[in-house]
Amino acid sequence: MAVTESIRKLVRIPADDVELDGAFESPPSPQGVVVFAHGSGSGRMSPRNRFVATTLRRASFATLLLDLLTEAEDRNRERRFDIALLAKRLRAAVGWLLSEPAAAGLAVGLFGASTGAAAALEVAAGLGPRIAAVVSRGGRPDLASDFVLARVEAPTLLIVGGEDTEVIALNESAYERLRCPKSLRIVPGATHLFEEPGTLESVAELAASWFDYHLRQRSAARVAARG
Repeated sequence: MAVTESIRKLVRIPADDVELDGAFESPPSPQGVVVFAHGSGSGRMSPRNRFVATTLRRASFATLLLDLLTEAEDRNRERRFDIALLAKRLRAAVGWLLSEPAAAGLAVGLFGASTGAAAALEVAAGLGPRIAAVVSRGGRPDLASDFVLARVEAPTLLIVGGEDTEVIALNESAYERLRCPKSLRIVPGATHLFEEPGTLESVAELAASWFDYHLRQRSAARVAARG
């Protein structure tokens, strides 16, 4: 189904014995769709990821923001760092999205923050060509195993704040282990949460540019193949 008008709806996505709350939004004629994997202690209401999602929609991408953990689960710190569980939930969300008529034929990208970045990479490694691109914001890609990082095919962009020195080192370590097309971008003057003026705007612009290049051409190829 071609999306000829804006769509905004709350969704509930089944994943094992729970349902994940999410928000799906699409501009008219989207050029791809990006699923957000939120980090530890964060969810679909994260102001930073909502800001990035708004920028992506202005760039003609649909977005799916969701809570990977229930409220009860999120109170357990161990759950927040259970990468296997987060990846399993994210994979269920991607599966739901692939059956969503409003996203039919669109290339799928993943945007991960904090521990959500490791989950995004694990899903990208498992789903192969079904994931067109990955972006990490202040992420912990180092929490993905060497086996996972070596299997990621999707072009991957790692974005880190210039003042977030510990996380820069962790990203550099993961970056060296990735074998896919990749880039590591440092945002000058930014700390971990990108709260400094203009830094979150830089993240959003970098992400939009990455997805624009990698998702738009994949979506166009799919539409052409369907005739």
